[in-house]
Amino acid sequence: MKKIIFAFLALIFISQSSFKQEEGIKWLGFNEGYEIAKKKNKIMIIDVYTDWCGWCKRMDRDAYAKEDITKIVNKDYVPVKFNPEIEGVKYLYNGKTYSGQQLAGVLSNFQINGYPTTIFAYPKKNVTEIVVGYKNAEQLKPILEDIKTRLKK
Repeated sequence: MKKIIFAFLALIFISQSSFKQEEGIKWLGFNEGYEIAKKKNKIMIIDVYTDWCGWCKRMDRDAYAKEDITKIVNKDYVPVKFNPEIEGVKYLYNGKTYSGQQLAGVLSNFQINGYPTTIFAYPKKNVTEIVVGYKNAEQLKPILEDIKTRLKK
């Protein structure tokens, strides 16, 4: 009987843990995110990262994995993960086709000088804003609050 109760409790714990993992940010690819942002009149938050970037992985853990950040991003933004170093992928933006490096340059007005870089893009007004470098949750939260009101003015 104890084994059955233990197995039942373990099953409940595993299902709750799995559920919490699904509550994270629902990241999209650039092309899909761009179309959704245009259609829904929302601002894109574009996490520009590379596979080799340790600070990018740390920002995923220290900012994007936090519940208060997740709620804001999923509610107010179209979240996009974008690695400009992936070759062979074509990105559509403002009616033109770009490689990853070209798109990163166009989106940032050629201001990316390191990773991670966060770009906020509002397709309706064709405006972008760049935030360079690592931010933890406490640093990112006021930026998210500010951008969502300022870019839509």
